[in-house]
Amino acid sequence: MKKYFEKFVRKTDANSNVVYVFIDASNVWNAVKSAKKFIEYKNLKSYFKKNFNAGDVEIFYYDAYPKEGTRSYDLDGKHRFFTYLKKGLGFTVRKKELKRISIISENGESIIEKGNMDVEMTIDVMHNISKYNIAIFFSGDADFLALINYLRNGGKKVYIYSTKNNISHELKTGGDGYRDIKDIDEFWGKKLKHRAKK
Repeated sequence: MKKYFEKFVRKTDANSNVVYVFIDASNVWNAVKSAKKFIEYKNLKSYFKKNFNAGDVEIFYYDAYPKEGTRSYDLDGKHRFFTYLKKGLGFTVRKKELKRISIISENGESIIEKGNMDVEMTIDVMHNISKYNIAIFFSGDADFLALINYLRNGGKKVYIYSTKNNISHELKTGGDGYRDIKDIDEFWGKKLKHRAKK
């Protein structure tokens, strides 16, 4: 699939493309845990400019965070990271608190957490549709297939970045190309460490 990317880039003029990147943080986190390394987000814009002959790259980042007091570790680092992405790197950050839902069963009460950001991502994809000609999705969710088909039918190029263990077959084959982010050296930085407890 890498050859397809290279073929596409050769067909486009330098700085002729506008790339919008939409990152599902939960999907990326699964890759981080598997690789045992952090993503170097500061390298993403330069990577996409170089590999897609892009004059402009805009990156959207979607994440849900735990409610204060629900974790044994400090959450300040999470919020500092959001600030770094927004103010330091110029990303658009969409975030919301995880929704805690109480489930009663014969085994007693349990809490599940939900923080799906699919709607927020779809809104941004559609709201900005006239601004880009290439869309990049960091996701493995087959629910995005209908959106991707819509974009492609409208003349957009769509590429999927994920990992082989975190992507549906439908999404992997549903765009104009797929890359396994674990194979892209520029994306990876320092080793993953255990969180410090409070």
